[in-house]
Amino acid sequence: MPQTTGLGHVGIYADDFMKQRDFYNRVIGLKIADENMERGICFMSSDPVSEHHEFVIMKGREANEETKTIQQISFKVPTIQDMREYKEALETENITIERIVSHGNAFGMYFFDPEGNRVELYYRTGFPVPQPHGDLIDLGRSDEELIADARHLLMTKEPVK
Repeated sequence: MPQTTGLGHVGIYADDFMKQRDFYNRVIGLKIADENMERGICFMSSDPVSEHHEFVIMKGREANEETKTIQQISFKVPTIQDMREYKEALETENITIERIVSHGNAFGMYFFDPEGNRVELYYRTGFPVPQPHGDLIDLGRSDEELIADARHLLMTKEPVK
């Protein structure tokens, strides 16, 4: 049977192309790999040298405000400290953080981008905790305390049936 090796990239349509481009570039930190302003398309990546694009923004969203077209867009971060710094950056942008949770296998921070798409920034813990799971966490606690709690979940969480 043929097999994929992973997700290549995600593309979204935007009502306000420049606002979305600015948000994902300046606030989230994705680099612009290529773009065509005439066509209204921007190719973005966390590392354009190793992966040309992981995220694409295209003008021309045609859904009304109540239409949910995206369940969520998730970006990995390398450290818990990165999550803390993103929290501060998002608050500076007046972006409300919906919740910060431990899934056991990852810590996730959820918020909505300027056009109402749910975004998650997450740090992988490496613990294979059964899902779904989501305990609220305080990023003011030390890395060691947060990791210890996630490790504890591995020992106590019942597998999902």
